[in-house]
Amino acid sequence: MKPLIAIPDDAPPVLGKSEAFQILKDIGGIRYFDSLPRDEAEVIERIAGAQVAINIRSSCRFTRRVFETSPQLRMVSIWGTGTDNVDLEAARAHGVTVTNTPGVAAPSVAEHGLALLLAVAHRITGQDAAVRRGEWPRGDAFVLAGKTAGVIGLGAIGLRFAQLARGIGMRVIAWTLHPKPETGFAHAPLDQLLRESDVISVHVRLSDETKGMIGAREFSLMKPGAILINTARGAIVEEAALMEALSKGRIAGAGLDVFAAEPLPAEHPFIHMPNTVLTPHSAGITPEALAAGLELAVKNVRDFLAGSPSNVVAGADE
Repeated sequence: MKPLIAIPDDAPPVLGKSEAFQILKDIGGIRYFDSLPRDEAEVIERIAGAQVAINIRSSCRFTRRVFETSPQLRMVSIWGTGTDNVDLEAARAHGVTVTNTPGVAAPSVAEHGLALLLAVAHRITGQDAAVRRGEWPRGDAFVLAGKTAGVIGLGAIGLRFAQLARGIGMRVIAWTLHPKPETGFAHAPLDQLLRESDVISVHVRLSDETKGMIGAREFSLMKPGAILINTARGAIVEEAALMEALSKGRIAGAGLDVFAAEPLPAEHPFIHMPNTVLTPHSAGITPEALAAGLELAVKNVRDFLAGSPSNVVAGADE
C-alpha cells in the first residue's frame, strides 16, 4: 500500500503546478492544500493519518503538539533550507525524520542579495522614482569596488554571495558558526567584521543562537556608511534596532528580503524609509531555484521511503 503524503501549505501554489508534483503522485497517495492552515489545529487536521508531510511555506509551523498528535507521521520534507518553523527536538523525540533542500537556491538568493546591495549603494529605486517624477538627480552613489564586504555565514548561499562580492572587486571577510578554511576567504571575529565592513550581508540560519544576533550593540560597532543586506530570516536582525540605526543615519542603508512579520504589515516604518530597498521574501523564487528545490524535496521523500534518507537535519539518520 502506498504511503499517504500530505502537503498542507502550498500557498501560493508552487508544488501543485510543478513537474515534481507529478512524480510525487507515483510515490504515494496525495492530500493537497493550496491555502495556508489558519492555526496549529488545522495543520494537525490536514496531515492526519499521513506518513509524510511536505512543508512548502515557513509560515506553516510544525510544533511539538503537531508531532504529539500525529502518531503516523514519519517524515517532514522541507522545501527550502530554513528549519526554524519546525520543532526539530520534538521531531526527534517522536521519531520523525526532517529533511531540507540545501544549496539549490544558493545562486538565486546570492544574486538577489547582490542586486539589493547594488540597488542600495547606487540608490537605484530612489533615482528611478525621481526620474519618473521628472527629476534628474545626479551623483548620489556608493562605489563598492575596493570596499569590504563582511559575510555572516558561509553556507552555500553565503559562500556564493562572497564569491560575487569578490567578483565586483570587493575585499571579503567572513564570520561563520562552523569555519572551513578551504573556502578561500579570510575569517574574522564578528565584532571585527562589523567594525571593518562597508557591507554586511547575513546568511546564517535562524536558531536560538542566531535570533536577534544583530541588535543595537552590533549596529553601534558598524561604520556610519555601512549597508546591511538580509536575505536570511527577519528575526536574525532586531528590527527596532535596525529602524533606529536607519532613521538616525547610524548606517547608510539596508536591502531586505525578509522581515519579522511577513507579509510586511501595511504602513510598516521600513516602507517610508528612503534608505531601504525591500523585496517580498522572493530571493529564492526563480524558475530555476523552484524547479531544483521542489525536485529535491520530492527526491528526499523517495529516498526516505526507500530506506536511504538524504539531506537529513533531524532524525535517527542525522
